[in-house]
Amino acid sequence: MASTHSDRILRLARRRKLLSAANVRAQGLTPQLLIKLHQSGKLERVARGLYSLPGSQPTEHESLIEVCRRVPRGVVCLLSALQYHEIGTQLPHEVWLALPEATQTPPIDYPPLRIVRLRGAAYAEGIETITEEGSPLRVYNLDKTIADCFKFRHKIGLDVALEALKEAWQRHKLNLSQVAHFAEVNRVSKVMQPYLETVVA
Repeated sequence: MASTHSDRILRLARRRKLLSAANVRAQGLTPQLLIKLHQSGKLERVARGLYSLPGSQPTEHESLIEVCRRVPRGVVCLLSALQYHEIGTQLPHEVWLALPEATQTPPIDYPPLRIVRLRGAAYAEGIETITEEGSPLRVYNLDKTIADCFKFRHKIGLDVALEALKEAWQRHKLNLSQVAHFAEVNRVSKVMQPYLETVVA
């Protein structure tokens, strides 16, 4: 029986790439089997409470899904959102995550997080929720992400914000009225205006 349960967990690991105790419990199985499979070398411990098949590299989306699963109020933002929307050349080594102001930093050691705090509409607006692998992935839409890049230009670099704006415009992915709205929400309208005028000229 235990062997059949172990096989089910390994099949699940092949489908999900990252496996937690909650995933195993949802299948009606005991999380203790994760430890046994790790001890026997059939699973690798990626981080506390997270396992994968040996040599299995989770994709970027899987990392984002795992973060959203473990941080229910987190929203993928900035460099990670740009990567999700396939804009720009940034390959972040951390997951950039927005949280409401005064929210505690989540105790997650994998994947590494880069937290930014937003308040009111700057946090709540522009969120897209995409369901992947049965879990919600919350990410800011591209128009909001571009405005966020200008808001946090001192953290990520003005060059990154400009590259994203130009590429999104050239690829016809921008809604200018929405970008202007989010610039207003983020209080960066005056900062963005000359760049928007240059790009659309």
